[in-house]
Amino acid sequence: MAPKKKKKSGKGKLAKMTEEERIIYLEQKALQEEEMKKKKEDMLNQFLKDKLVKEERSAHFNLFKLNHQWRTIMRTAKSKELKKDIEILSQTFERVVDRKDSVIKSLVKDLGEAEEQYSMALRSHLQNMDHLIDLQRCRLEVLLSEYEEELEVLKKEFDTERQMIVEQHKQEMNDLQDILFAMEENANEREAEARQDFQSLRDEIKNKNLEEKHALRIQLESQVEDLWKQFQQALRNYNETTEERKAAFENLRDKDEKSAKEIEMQMRKLQRISDTIAQLRAKMAQNSKESEERNRELRDQREVIAHHFHELKSQMNRFRENERARLTQLTLQSSAALKELQRKVDKGERILKLAEQCRKLETEEEKVLPFYASSLTEEEQHDVAAAVAEAPSEPLAEIMHEYTSLENFWKRYNKVLLDKVALDKEKSTLTDENQRLRAILKQYLDGISVNDEILSQHNPLFVVNQRTNVQMSIPVLDPRIKRPTQTVVEAAHVIKHTI
Repeated sequence: MAPKKKKKSGKGKLAKMTEEERIIYLEQKALQEEEMKKKKEDMLNQFLKDKLVKEERSAHFNLFKLNHQWRTIMRTAKSKELKKDIEILSQTFERVVDRKDSVIKSLVKDLGEAEEQYSMALRSHLQNMDHLIDLQRCRLEVLLSEYEEELEVLKKEFDTERQMIVEQHKQEMNDLQDILFAMEENANEREAEARQDFQSLRDEIKNKNLEEKHALRIQLESQVEDLWKQFQQALRNYNETTEERKAAFENLRDKDEKSAKEIEMQMRKLQRISDTIAQLRAKMAQNSKESEERNRELRDQREVIAHHFHELKSQMNRFRENERARLTQLTLQSSAALKELQRKVDKGERILKLAEQCRKLETEEEKVLPFYASSLTEEEQHDVAAAVAEAPSEPLAEIMHEYTSLENFWKRYNKVLLDKVALDKEKSTLTDENQRLRAILKQYLDGISVNDEILSQHNPLFVVNQRTNVQMSIPVLDPRIKRPTQTVVEAAHVIKHTI
């Protein structure tokens, strides 16, 4: 019931109001409704904003929780994978370390053997060098004596030649002094003549300059008078043309006084501003001084830290360089040792292959008795054994003494070499005999063939009185080829002469 009463009261008010009051009343009412509507919208927007902020906070917190839990899960999974990888890497590292230890041990052993060989080679080299030094010393003594003799001869020749050159020099100096005296006399005469010519020429030039100077003075005076007249005319023209400019100058001077007053006022303002600037600058200077002190302290600390950092960095770089140099040297030595070992292995394999190939070519006798029996008597064998047992005194004997273990090898090698020499000799004799037999066979074949070319040459089968015109390696009278000779006459020849 209350709202109905209000409506009636409102309608009654509107009925009592005039038209203008009613319009004003309705406008105020509309404004109030709009303000209420705006307040409601603002409250709704604020509520939605607060709700959005709460949602964002809760979303951020939940996302953080999810990331944290996911990171823990990933850490556990990654730690398991890393542990497995570490176990595998540790096993491989141990295997590599064991392999490297074995390689290093073998290299150390090889290095020991190489050092022994090097020491032996060094001893032999030093002995050879001592011997060469003695030879060189003797040679130098001989050369020194020859040098001293040649030096004495050269000194004598030099003294004689020097004395001759000194005498010749004295004679030439006397000649030169005479020539210089004559040249000085000629020069003095020429100088006197030149001085007289110079004085006369100087007087002529001086008189000529005076005349030219007088003529120029007259000419310049006339030019100065003309210029003065031109100057006076120009001054009059200037005064006529600058009267208007003088009036303008007066106006400008008044304006200048007014501007001077304004400038003075502005200067006062600038003075006040400069005072404030000075105060600010003083404050700024004080602040800059304090900041400079703080900056200097920080700079000193930074320099100390930087110096310490550079020292640590230089130490680290030196340590790295030393370790890198050691690693490089170790790598080069190991690679060189590996190459040398591989070369020796290849050489050994090649020797074994050649030994297998040579074993296939051995005869039964060589397989049963590979070493030939010595051709020396018992006394000679005893002498050889005693000589081998003695300590070597010469470098070559010492080197040969180190290879006594290869005696059996050299026996087999010498036996094969002798067999090869014998086979080469037998081959050469058989080759010579084969060539000789081939020559005889060729002569025989040429003899049994009848043609113009063969008949024009020496025929081995043309025998007259048991002689032939061909030089044969085996004589015809040899009993191996001797047979009864029969003279054969062609039938056509007989018939031709009988008819």
